[in-house]
Amino acid sequence: MPSRTLPNFATEEVARNKTAKSCWVTIGSKVYDVTDFLDEHPGGGELILEYGGKDVGAIMQEEVSHAHSENAYGVLDENLIGFVAAEPVQKTAVQSDHPHNILPFPPNEAGAQELRENGAAEHVPKKQAVETTGMSSAEDLCRETDAQEDFRKEGFLNLDKPLLMQVWNGGFSKDFYLEQVHRPRHYKGGASAPLFGNFLEPLSKTAWWVIPICWWPWVAYGSWLAYGGMPSAFQFAAYWFTGLFLWTLVEYGMHRGLFHVDKYLPDNRVGITAHFLLHGIHHYLPMDRYRLVMPPTLFVVLATPFYKLAHTVFYWDWYVATAVFCGGIFGYTIYDCTHYFLHHKQLPSYYRQLKSYHIAHHWSDFENGFGVTSRFWDCVFGTELVMPIRVKPLKAS
Repeated sequence: MPSRTLPNFATEEVARNKTAKSCWVTIGSKVYDVTDFLDEHPGGGELILEYGGKDVGAIMQEEVSHAHSENAYGVLDENLIGFVAAEPVQKTAVQSDHPHNILPFPPNEAGAQELRENGAAEHVPKKQAVETTGMSSAEDLCRETDAQEDFRKEGFLNLDKPLLMQVWNGGFSKDFYLEQVHRPRHYKGGASAPLFGNFLEPLSKTAWWVIPICWWPWVAYGSWLAYGGMPSAFQFAAYWFTGLFLWTLVEYGMHRGLFHVDKYLPDNRVGITAHFLLHGIHHYLPMDRYRLVMPPTLFVVLATPFYKLAHTVFYWDWYVATAVFCGGIFGYTIYDCTHYFLHHKQLPSYYRQLKSYHIAHHWSDFENGFGVTSRFWDCVFGTELVMPIRVKPLKAS
């Protein structure tokens, strides 16, 4: 499952992995599998094997004979496989009447209290990374990405250069592309990372307030026309709200069936680039303020077939079809504005829960939680996102 956090290992299990076939090392509570790096280590694989199954934090900081650069720590980060449950934590779990409160990490509140009482709280990792996204919490989405270091380390996209042609010319496999695009970055070079790098750049950016300014007058005009052709206000409202309700299903269907068509994505640059433009860039740069709502030009392209669909389904009455369509378009504008607010605004209680739910879709589990304005269709179709357990950081007593 995408939301599964990295596993926990007993110290004895870590200690057993000290051979050329399986070599693990630790720094603090983090466990790294460095087996594939043995032949590449400048000092020779034998030196790593000497510390196999042990903590290498001190030796890597020893400047006289073992000075290590940031690149060395980057290699370790790439090979993080889990966390080690230190002996004090294991001892507390063994002695506990409810060991499941403590292990696997993170402990719940009762387990955290037991760890504090036994002086083992300092041995609990503060954060655990989700395997598929590399994120530990919603706050990580706003952690600035060093563009050059990220490009050197991952070999994917350079955030300081136009992204579109990098995707088109990158020669990425589908699996590599999907792995990378679902590991969020945060651009620190300005409001938005460059996409086209030419005169088309402004067309890729849209402030949230453009949506109601652009579309609400048309919704009002269409609604007025539809109302004028209806026998009663009640009938108009019934069809208009039918369109609004149908939009919630369209919202869910497009998010799940079009934007997240990862499994069926063609393994070629046309499919990959189209995916990146439609939705991939949003998961790659989820906090980009100007790429959270749909540009009007793109919306016109997508809305046209829905207009024709409404008039095909409700063929018997133009006014009915227009009322349904206008209700749906209004639903879209609420969706777009809500999407922006969930990423960047402080919200009332209900929307705070929705905000946590949607943000978790980005940092924790992108294969579930497709509803943006509500969880309703996620519940209906069994894709409701299980919210990650959040506990307060443990402090040693």
